[in-house]
Amino acid sequence: MRFVRRGPTVIVLNGGSSAGKSSIARALQALLPDPWLTFGVDSLVDALPPEGSRAGNQAITFHPDGSISLGPRFRALEEAWMAGVAAMARAGARLILDEVFLSGGEGQARWQKALDGLPVLWVGVRCDPDVAAAREAARGDRIPGMARLQAAQVHKGVVYDIEVDTTATDPGACARMIAARVEKTG
Repeated sequence: MRFVRRGPTVIVLNGGSSAGKSSIARALQALLPDPWLTFGVDSLVDALPPEGSRAGNQAITFHPDGSISLGPRFRALEEAWMAGVAAMARAGARLILDEVFLSGGEGQARWQKALDGLPVLWVGVRCDPDVAAAREAARGDRIPGMARLQAAQVHKGVVYDIEVDTTATDPGACARMIAARVEKTG
């Protein structure tokens, strides 16, 4: 007898830098039954060779104002990475994706294509730009301005099943709201 899973196989958390996605992902891993693996765009960026962050390389460029440019090399690598992540989900792994849709709805469309046929829960993680900027400054590992620039940009044209706001709600409470939605759909 084969075990049939119900509910989402993939949870996609989309929000700007320092919105709290990684903290929510970790809290979800502790709350949800079954093991859930966490990956995100930072996993891809960290896997790039050192030249992946140099200007003019056609992959990814981090600008001093906090903006990010993605070139054709990045898009090609991203497409391959997305196909690999989707293959893990198709093979039975449950995944939480910590994403930043710099192109808004276009980013969601790329993931929808890669995850076609899989049950996905789309989650918007919002945070007030001033609060996200303060978190960014406290972290010290981000380019100043990134959080403020991304706070609204990443949500343009994106359709969600559920949204949470970490401005005044802690990641654990947000994770509980998402977990309740997962249980409801399962």
